[in-house]
Amino acid sequence: MQTIRTVAELRQALLQFRKPRAGFVPTMGYLHEGHRALIEASRAQCDVSVVSIFVNPTQFGPNEDLGTYPRDFQRDEKLCQDAGVAILFAPDIKEIYPARFETFVEPGELAKPLCGAFKPGHFRGVATVVCKLFNMVQPDVAFFGQKDFQQCAVVRRMTVDLNLPIEIITLPTVREADGLALSSRNRYLKREERQRALAISHGLIAAAEQFHSGERDVGRLLATAKQHLAAVDQLEYVDLVDYVKLKPAENPLRTTAALCVAAYVGSTRLIDNVILPLPT
Repeated sequence: MQTIRTVAELRQALLQFRKPRAGFVPTMGYLHEGHRALIEASRAQCDVSVVSIFVNPTQFGPNEDLGTYPRDFQRDEKLCQDAGVAILFAPDIKEIYPARFETFVEPGELAKPLCGAFKPGHFRGVATVVCKLFNMVQPDVAFFGQKDFQQCAVVRRMTVDLNLPIEIITLPTVREADGLALSSRNRYLKREERQRALAISHGLIAAAEQFHSGERDVGRLLATAKQHLAAVDQLEYVDLVDYVKLKPAENPLRTTAALCVAAYVGSTRLIDNVILPLPT
């Protein structure tokens, strides 16, 4: 018998009893090449790869697109099969939220800025469903895309705070050849809207290039991004925030920051970001 006093020692001792290393990619379906990249990373690093498809109602606001969110399960199933997924977990809503469900995970300060300021309750829904999926799948590693930068930060904080024995890996945003970040919601865009949506990535990339050329002034970096973002129909926010705390970045920049955008093109809400790395 072993007597153990710390979580780290406990987990190390339990490794001899654990299943093969399992990787997990949680999704809401309508999969694209960004999801495939997450699956490929899971397969490269893990013995077993699990993908979930569940359109989570608790992260949608009352006027958002839950009813029309793109769905194509047969297409998703084939992509997962072709990508070598071992298990596709596609629960119905009663499996995730049983009758009289009333227990939620309430995230803290990381959920308040950026998208949290415009979508109250969104990250409560995200944290709850991800926590439940983690408990169901019990992976060793979970893979997320950087495009959902704030979501990654919230999930990472939740995982630490709740002592979930899961490594969170964030992979770079996968983009179309012209720079548009891959998103299931891109299918909503009409041809002319898609062209205007490029203003988002163009603004971010222009600011990132300015940063890599030595610019550290927050105002000038934001101004560069905003010059391009004039082409969108409604700019919800463009913010430069501390990479870890998500608070407004210190001016001039001295530590890694994230330049984040949410904007509407037509009726489609799109998000994107770039990371501006500095020694921490």
